[in-house]
Amino acid sequence: QVQLVESGGGLVQAGGSLRLSCAASGRSFSTYRMGWFRQAPGKERGFVAGISSNGGSVNYADSVKGRFTISRDNAKNTVNLQMNSLRPEDTAVYYCAAKPYQSAQYDYWGQGTQVTVSS
Repeated sequence: QVQLVESGGGLVQAGGSLRLSCAASGRSFSTYRMGWFRQAPGKERGFVAGISSNGGSVNYADSVKGRFTISRDNAKNTVNLQMNSLRPEDTAVYYCAAKPYQSAQYDYWGQGTQVTVSS
């Protein structure tokens, strides 16, 4: 079992940057694949970025490639999402999620943090 708490959301102008953080509880954080997802009003939640348990492999949605960077610190049980060159279409609630190695899906989710990008 793991609990996830996101922070770092807020209001930013287009072209600006934000850094989201996700703090995880539990002893097995280093065995989980971690991901960031987002949900805009009226839209389904979608994948943003993912990182392997040891941080050696990352992947991104096409819409954020080159602008967002996911990273993790297993010693601190944290995963971060650095978001640069933000656009109004990045406005959404951003969720941190954890996928145990034995699971086929992300089983644990945070409560979400709002990111609003003004034009």
